[in-house]
Amino acid sequence: MKFKKSALYLLALTAIFGQMACTPTDLSKENIIPKPVSVVPTGDSFDLTDQTDIYVQGESAEQLQIGQYLADKLNPSTGLGIEVKTTSEVPASGNIYLSLSENDTELGDEGYELTITEKLVNLTARKPAGLFYGLQTIRQLLPSKVELATAQQGPWKMATGTIRDYPVYGYRGSMLDVARHFFEVEEVKSLIDQLAAYKMNVLHLHLSDDQGWRIEIKSWPNLTTHGGSTEVGGGPGGFYTQEQYSDIVKYAQDRFITIVPEIDMPGHTNAALASYPELNADGKATELYTGIEVGFSSLDTHKEITYKFIDDVIRELAALTPGQYIHIGGDESHSTKIEDYIPFINRVQDIVIANGKQVFGWDEIALSTLKPNTVVQYWAKAENAIKGVEQGAKVLMSPSKNAYLDMQYDSTSTFGLHWAAYIEVDKGYNWDPANLVPEIKRENIIGIEAPLWSETVSNRYEAEYLIFPRLLGYAEIGWTPVELRNWDEYKVRLANHGERMKAMNISFYPSKLVDWEGTGKK
Repeated sequence: MKFKKSALYLLALTAIFGQMACTPTDLSKENIIPKPVSVVPTGDSFDLTDQTDIYVQGESAEQLQIGQYLADKLNPSTGLGIEVKTTSEVPASGNIYLSLSENDTELGDEGYELTITEKLVNLTARKPAGLFYGLQTIRQLLPSKVELATAQQGPWKMATGTIRDYPVYGYRGSMLDVARHFFEVEEVKSLIDQLAAYKMNVLHLHLSDDQGWRIEIKSWPNLTTHGGSTEVGGGPGGFYTQEQYSDIVKYAQDRFITIVPEIDMPGHTNAALASYPELNADGKATELYTGIEVGFSSLDTHKEITYKFIDDVIRELAALTPGQYIHIGGDESHSTKIEDYIPFINRVQDIVIANGKQVFGWDEIALSTLKPNTVVQYWAKAENAIKGVEQGAKVLMSPSKNAYLDMQYDSTSTFGLHWAAYIEVDKGYNWDPANLVPEIKRENIIGIEAPLWSETVSNRYEAEYLIFPRLLGYAEIGWTPVELRNWDEYKVRLANHGERMKAMNISFYPSKLVDWEGTGKK
């Protein structure tokens, strides 16, 4: 009998110390990605319980929606039945409080201050976007099993202290090529959720290319019925109706993500040329294309019908797109003579502006005369991006040797290509947009984008192998000051996100440079 009591006592002690060991008390040791600007720990913890609710200051529908977003993330796994309520004053102990204040100008439009005590989680921001990004930090302060869709055993504790946080760059994005291989609406939404979880705010959709046209244009219906009917390898392809595209845009907006649509031209246009013969120099439709070579197609830049076509496409797309940008491509137009290319880009810029949008284009467009507010996306040639800067343009940094998600990790990678480089996780992280090209300085740069071209991937899970875990590093490059970034420290935080990514059902590449099993799982 005495032995049994001793054994039970030891078991009880083991349980108590086990719980203490996993109770977070040092906020500065939490594995937040992107790394915050400032973390001040206070050495205690806050408990989510079945008495916890989310209180929103005032009656704003947008703030209520943000609060509901958090409740919807927490309730399936915690089973706590957290509700969202409005209030005009700081709520009682044990709750989460979301409020806006214009006073703290340092936070800007996307920053937040998160103060956690043992009694209250208090999240403040100047703008709703800041509240939303603060929620992503709250998610990461809870155990990774909070991301699961089924009820899990608690406790649900967060370390106490204060986090002040705001981004370096206003544009933090990724690109999904849905033209080479088509991705269904739900697959795009899944990527939007993943971008939002790491505080990224732009999804660039590459909607047309040689292999497929993916957005319904009502005035030119054959673009999708014929041009959207195939993809790389000869699959059935697909396209988004305007209603589906609007649904994607709204889903992204609700997560503070802007959709930037791209219609590539004058090259990368075979799907259009196969659909409408009048866009070709010889007036004959081309054959549909399912390969991956580039540079062979071109709109006829001398025909007025070409500009009528472009105006119709841009007009319909602009009406569906609340974001400020339309991307016109402009890359790899090898079969368009330069004396035709330059006036074409000049005229297309006017069309975009006439339809109320700002022009985005790959770095080759800087060979033309850039209009005010045009953005040059640096991907291949620094000298092109520099020409853009010399014309007063802003630059989006997407250098293929550093930031292309379709590049293989190494020669053994299951998916991807390596024409630009092999990009292991450390190489993807260890660069600074403001120091990559001496002539392109911080003030010239609007942000960073990591593109995924889809020649070798045909569904969400194949794409995730290339996107993750590199996307987390690109998110940190876009958000965190360069002086706070360090690979050796980052790879420990990244390792701790392995379990979180699994809980989020992300099929990431388990890089051997990261000790996924050697760190304490959170």
